Amino acid sequence: MRLSAYFMPTLKENPAEAQIVSHRLMLRSGMIRQQAAGIYAWLPLGYRVLRKIEQIVREEQDAAGAQEILMPTVQPAELWQRSGRYDDYGKEMLRFKDRHEREMLFGPTAEEMVTDICREIRSYRDLPKILYNIQWKFRDEVRPRFGVMRGREFLMKDAYSFDLDKDGARRSYEAMFRAYMRTYARLGMTAIPVKADTGPIGGDMSHEFHILAETGESAIFFDQELEEKSRAGELTVDSMNQYYAAAEEKHDADKCPVPAERLRTMRGIEVGHIFYFGTKYSEPMGAVVQGPNGETIAAEMGSYGIGVSRLVGAIIEASHDERGIIWPEAVAPFKLGLINLKSGDAACDSACEDIYRTLSEQGVEVLYDDRNERAGVKFADMDLIGLPWQLVIGPKGLAAGVVELKNRKSGEKQEVSLEAALARLTA
Repeated sequence: MRLSAYFMPTLKENPAEAQIVSHRLMLRSGMIRQQAAGIYAWLPLGYRVLRKIEQIVREEQDAAGAQEILMPTVQPAELWQRSGRYDDYGKEMLRFKDRHEREMLFGPTAEEMVTDICREIRSYRDLPKILYNIQWKFRDEVRPRFGVMRGREFLMKDAYSFDLDKDGARRSYEAMFRAYMRTYARLGMTAIPVKADTGPIGGDMSHEFHILAETGESAIFFDQELEEKSRAGELTVDSMNQYYAAAEEKHDADKCPVPAERLRTMRGIEVGHIFYFGTKYSEPMGAVVQGPNGETIAAEMGSYGIGVSRLVGAIIEASHDERGIIWPEAVAPFKLGLINLKSGDAACDSACEDIYRTLSEQGVEVLYDDRNERAGVKFADMDLIGLPWQLVIGPKGLAAGVVELKNRKSGEKQEVSLEAALARLTA
C-alpha cells in the first residue's frame, strides 16, 4: 500500500477526550474515529489490526475443536424471558420494539440464543459440541470511556460448550482454557489467568485472563513461576491450581502462600473470561438430549468470551513508547514501513519501487511512504503507527550501497546492503 493513497488521517496533538494511552494513540494514528459515545468507526489501519487478531482467535478456536457460526446481533426478548434474565440484566441492555410492537434487544451476549439453537441436538451421541461466534455486541454503558477498552459497541468472540455430563464439561472447559493461552501467546502477550466470580452469567468455575501492562486497570498478584509457565504455553486448568494468582480486591498479604521473593505484582487488563455454569440455561430453555437409557438429560454448558476489539487497545497499552505504538509482528497492520527519504529523486524512486514490488510479491505487507514530505514527518508517522520494521532509502545510502534497517521495538538501526535487508525481511 502506498501511503500517498492510503486513508490514514493522523493527528499531531493528543485529543483532549482521550484519557489513556491506547485511546490517544488509536486516534492519533488514524485507526479509529468516534461516531457516538462509546461507538467507533474502524478506519483502514485499525481494521487491519482488528482482522488479524480476529483471525488468530478463529484459528485457535478451530484447533480446539470449536465450530464457527454467525448469530444475529438483534435478538427477540422472548428468549431472555424464557431464561429469566430479561428483567435482571439491567439498563446496559439496549431494548426496543419493532414495527409490530415485538420486544427486541441488541445482544450483549448470546447464551440464550445459542441454547435455543442447540435444542436441535436430540441425542447424547451428538455431544459434545462447542460452537463459537465472532460478532458485534452492544452494552449501553453508563459512562463509556477509554476508547475501545470500554465502548458500548464491541467485537467479541463468544463460544459455548454443550456436554452430556460434568466430566465432559470440564474437558471442554480445559480445551478452551488452553486455546486462550495459545491465543495470547500468538498475539505476543503474557496472560495471567485468575480465578473469578461468575457474576450475572452464573456457574461455579470461572477464570479471567489478564494481559500484563504497566497501564493496566487493576493490580494482579501472582507467583512468578505462573508467568514463566504462561510464556511457555504450558498452563492447564489443573496446573493453575498449583499457582497463586489473585486480583487486588482478593489478595490478602497476610494469607498469601507465595514467598515474598517469588510474588510479583503487576497491572493487568482483562481481555477474556470463561465460565462453566452447568444447566443454568439448558433446563429452562429445553436444551435436553435423550440419554443412553432413554432418560432426558439437560446439557451441561459453558461460555467463553474474548474481547477482540478490546484486545487492540490492550496490546497498545502493553506495547508502546513515547513515540507511539509498537506492534507485535503477528498483528501489525503492515510488517514494514518503506521510507523514501527523497521522493522525486530518480534513484530513490526506482530503488523503492523495486523493493516494494519484490517484497509484495514475496508476501511481505509493505506500507510505502512515497509522499513528498520532510524526512522528520515520515519518521514520526512511522514511529507513531508502530510497524515492526522500517527500511529507509536515501540518496547518500544508495550511493554507498547501503540502506538503513530499523527495528521498531528495540530501536536498533543497521546500515546493511539491500540484499541483506531483503533477506532479513523475507526470512
